[in-house]
Amino acid sequence: MRIPLMKHLSWYLIVAMFIIGITPRVEAGIAHSEVVAMTQTDRAADIEKVQKVLEMKMVSERLTQMGFTPEETKAKLAHLSDEQLHKLAVQLDDLKAGGNGTLAVILIIVIIVAVVWLISIIIPW
Repeated sequence: MRIPLMKHLSWYLIVAMFIIGITPRVEAGIAHSEVVAMTQTDRAADIEKVQKVLEMKMVSERLTQMGFTPEETKAKLAHLSDEQLHKLAVQLDDLKAGGNGTLAVILIIVIIVAVVWLISIIIPW
């Protein structure tokens, strides 16, 4: 009767340690309540950055499919405020075309190998 209890307890501890090990570490701090002033942005640099993206073949084709001509796009770009234009330029910097799934695949493979290894140790064949 003692061996099954130890086996269940061992599995419980293995699962608990695994869950504790994969949880992200979170650190919090006090945020200041000061109002952060907007820095002056260079409108010409932002327009140039957005124009580079709009000149990409894939983007221009998609805009054409949506019914926008290049002239309409330039007109709408000219009507944006400095803040809107800067926000758009910053968001374009953050875009990743396709993403990076390599880390996720490696993590999944490591987890599968670890589980198979643990099972092979606990359950002898």
